[in-house]
Amino acid sequence: MTIQQLFKKILPFSKPYKNLIFYTFVLTLVGSFAAQVNAFILKYTVDTISDLLVDNRPLSQGFYLLGSIAAILLGKEVLYAAVQFGQKFYGEKLRIMIARDFSQAIVDKILTYKMAFYTSTSNESGKLQTRIDAGISSLTRLVQNFFIDILPLFANAIVALVCMFLANFYVGLVGLMIIPVYFYVSQLQAQRLSGFRRSMRRYRENKSNQIINLIDSIHVIKSFVREDIEGERHKQIQYDMTENQMATRKTSFLFDSMKSFIEQIGVVIVIILTAYFVLNEQMTLGAIMFHIMLFNNVSAPIRQLHRIYDEVNDALIYSESFFEILEAENQREQTGSYRPEHIKGLIEIKNVNFTYPNEHQALTNISMTICPNQNTALVGLSGAGKSTVINLLDKFYEPTSGQILLDGVDLRDYNTNFLRENIGLVLQKNHIFKGSIAENIRYGKIDASMEEVIVAAKKAYIHEQILELPNAYEAEAHLLSGGQQQRIAIARMFLKNPPIIFLDEPTANLDAIATEQIKKSLDAIKMGRTVIIVSHSISQIIDAEHIVVMEKGRVVEDGTHEELYDLNGTYHSIFSAMANSLNIQKITESMREE
Repeated sequence: MTIQQLFKKILPFSKPYKNLIFYTFVLTLVGSFAAQVNAFILKYTVDTISDLLVDNRPLSQGFYLLGSIAAILLGKEVLYAAVQFGQKFYGEKLRIMIARDFSQAIVDKILTYKMAFYTSTSNESGKLQTRIDAGISSLTRLVQNFFIDILPLFANAIVALVCMFLANFYVGLVGLMIIPVYFYVSQLQAQRLSGFRRSMRRYRENKSNQIINLIDSIHVIKSFVREDIEGERHKQIQYDMTENQMATRKTSFLFDSMKSFIEQIGVVIVIILTAYFVLNEQMTLGAIMFHIMLFNNVSAPIRQLHRIYDEVNDALIYSESFFEILEAENQREQTGSYRPEHIKGLIEIKNVNFTYPNEHQALTNISMTICPNQNTALVGLSGAGKSTVINLLDKFYEPTSGQILLDGVDLRDYNTNFLRENIGLVLQKNHIFKGSIAENIRYGKIDASMEEVIVAAKKAYIHEQILELPNAYEAEAHLLSGGQQQRIAIARMFLKNPPIIFLDEPTANLDAIATEQIKKSLDAIKMGRTVIIVSHSISQIIDAEHIVVMEKGRVVEDGTHEELYDLNGTYHSIFSAMANSLNIQKITESMREE
């Protein structure tokens, strides 16, 4: 990304604050002229004092001169302080406002992206977080520095250079010629550092992602006593980052020394040239200090050029990945416009193939029909593709090929938000948001009354346990156990009350009694709805009116429990294994003894 491209992307975010930018430009212009006052005052002071000494005038005239000069300089400093305050205030305000807009824009955008965006290996949570944080930080810092440092410095330099040319063309030419040389060296420095900075960005992303993974996996790490291994893995990343940082600093220091030497050459030439003109009686004595001060005003942004290049280079590097996320239009969820008045729940899957973004083919030419108002179970070993079917039906992904129909209409034609509003989804592990229990249940229906929340909790058999907590429904949801959190998720579905329900191992984290309670609740809510359940629970599979058996991404059997069991095929093997794992024979004998 070039600087022009970067500013073109920032422009839409700065347009709402054009008044702030205008005020900053006015203050910058005033400040750039005020910054030259010292040079003119110093020239006048030296020349006047020189004349006073030559003419042997009384000391009182010298005191009057010094008093006048002091008053002018103090007045200028008061004005300059006010200008600087305005520049910093408006620049900081602009940074804060644009940072807020950047943050909101990126959140609004990623919420519209399809699931494939989040499951891509290049978009792991730690990497995304680093790209977003570093992108916003570098971009807003660039905006701030532009109005607080870059713009005032270069405005001062331009005004100072014009003054130098007006005073003496040749001295002005020296100031002008030193700038492109300095720019060239700074550009070389930026090019050399860009590779190091890109590597550093990658290291930071990996570091952030690894720390998140470490925290998420801390139970496993400690149970296997693998702290040393994880520590060494993190140590390697830190070592690589250190080596990269040292190489960056070494290159920066080398170029900084070169630029400092170039600047001093310019100062020496200005001193020699102005001294020559003074000796040749083409300039007054005060002109020497006058031109040196003006040259310092010209070289001030040059002295800061490496830092400015660093800021711009950081913004260029980190903004690439930031704007890749912000402008990933190909990752936006596709939505149709179809919104029927009523959904019956007839689902037809026809010759569907699906491959995940990581190129794993999860489904191969599957076909099935899910009848409305019927309970259908998807059965198969882990990795058979059952959860993938749920993901496709909820439009988290689109089929690679084939067609999915809902009530005879292609799923692609449905408005995605409307479709999901009419689908209830309970996963094996449901997310609990930070907040109260009531807020988490109300996620199923944002405007639900407290009475509706309590009814939903009762249906999910969690109401009594919530009342036992110190703050009842206002208690933090994270205080609940895994099984209780699962029932909070089921309570959300009761509150949502959709015509289609997808259950992906809904009782996997519950104890036997809780499972039986939830089973009763699920049996109640299944009435008059289309239900697809993925489960390894014998009771839930037997209760299903329709069973689809999957194996390695294919549909291998389809029918009722009795029909499939009598086939003595895949379903028979799976069901028998489930029964044996429960030790049904011993359970039956124990119940007979009672």
